[in-house]
Amino acid sequence: MNNNLNGLPFNFSKYPCRVYPASVNKLNGDGWAFIAEKNGEDMLIVMGSKAVEYQGKHFQNAGFSCIEAPLNSANAQILRQHFTFTAPVPVLRKDRSFGLGDRLGIAGEGHLQAMVEYDAYPVLAQQSSRELNLTQRSYVDVLDAASWAVFRHGYRRGFGADGDHLKKPEEVEYVLSLGFTMITLDCSEYIRNDVDDMSMEQVAKECVLTDEMRQRYLGQSFNVGDEIAITFCEDSLRRCILIYKKAIEFAAEIFKVHISDKTDQVDFEVSIDETATPTLPKQHYFVANELVHRGVKIATVAPRFCGEFQKGVDYIGDVKQFDAEMKVHAAIARHFGYKLSIHSGSDKFSVFPSIGKNAKGRFHVKTAGTSWLVAMQVVAEADPVLYRQVHKHALERFRDATKYYRVTTDIANLPDVDTLEDKSLPELFMLNDVRQLIHITYGFILTDKDDKGNFLFRDQLYVLWNKNRELYAQRLKEHIGRHLKLLYNQ
Repeated sequence: MNNNLNGLPFNFSKYPCRVYPASVNKLNGDGWAFIAEKNGEDMLIVMGSKAVEYQGKHFQNAGFSCIEAPLNSANAQILRQHFTFTAPVPVLRKDRSFGLGDRLGIAGEGHLQAMVEYDAYPVLAQQSSRELNLTQRSYVDVLDAASWAVFRHGYRRGFGADGDHLKKPEEVEYVLSLGFTMITLDCSEYIRNDVDDMSMEQVAKECVLTDEMRQRYLGQSFNVGDEIAITFCEDSLRRCILIYKKAIEFAAEIFKVHISDKTDQVDFEVSIDETATPTLPKQHYFVANELVHRGVKIATVAPRFCGEFQKGVDYIGDVKQFDAEMKVHAAIARHFGYKLSIHSGSDKFSVFPSIGKNAKGRFHVKTAGTSWLVAMQVVAEADPVLYRQVHKHALERFRDATKYYRVTTDIANLPDVDTLEDKSLPELFMLNDVRQLIHITYGFILTDKDDKGNFLFRDQLYVLWNKNRELYAQRLKEHIGRHLKLLYNQ
């Protein structure tokens, strides 16, 4: 690991350690900084006058004042000031971007290894409040993990930081104060799910069309390109208003108060995908048109597509129907000048070619839980005894986990892990029911404790992952790379 250190003036005989070569950086011409592994732990070594700005243990080496600095939050803040490539930037304005949620804070190396082969820009720091609550982590932890990964890997192209699925103004304000460069506003609490079941008479009674709305939408054909036209009748317009009016007003207010003066620093995504029914193309057009009419600058919109985008498994539904509707959704996005955002994009291999083709190479795809699944597959591969224990605990906690996630898992289909040979355990992750079982129980696996207050699995798992870092990174590179390859296969 210590090869090709670009002339680093460090005496390793006096300070034995293993350096990550890609992390070696000159610091303002007055020193150096790099990450090294010592006694099984990574730390930042800073040489020169800037060393005093970091927390840690001071020492002398090769005539330099040095510091052995832990990879903590205080030091990450200084790192982002000294090396601007470790701070997030807005990336959704690039043609291709890819969200890479990391529930563990250790997936950065594998994520970056996958990304360097493509021109998509990564959103390395991407987490929802729900995920953070379930894993007992914070937005600070998420951002810091991304910064350290970028520095260790020497990745300089730029990465984004997404406050994912935020629902409250105070959440938006908080993540912006930390330096996050993307807000995904979850409008689901303002979207009505009962309108599709209402009769035309009920809809007409509840929604009286104003002259302004009639003039804006009725009796017109809206050409969005690709020979695609959007039209509205009175009933479809009324339903759009009833379903989305409050969500549009919510998004417009959040933009006005928290983002409008930061559009050069922050990408704004509007998520309308957490609904009971798919977003029809004309509904997508209506939402976008109303937001633009209110002066909202949108980077992406996340519709609810036809079929099922369930966690950790391939697309469930009619691929031909998806392809036909994706063509229209993508045309609408181009018409208004933003990108489509594909939520729950993990493992949707059967529709990735359609997304890449119809979006004409401009997309934002979000993944999160799939990296956790790869981590657990590494556990099954490296420590079958530990995996069996975790798997059984997941079964016990499955019903509790379904309060947070909608899945169609049938645990009756799951094989008994005690009857399987060790070598067969990693193959469990080829089964949808196993993937969803492990996918949604991550919070309980990571945070449940015994009667003495000790974590049941968390500490053991992190020790295992640390010992198998290269294996995890390789598996992640392969798995995320499969996503990207299909998205680029237009």
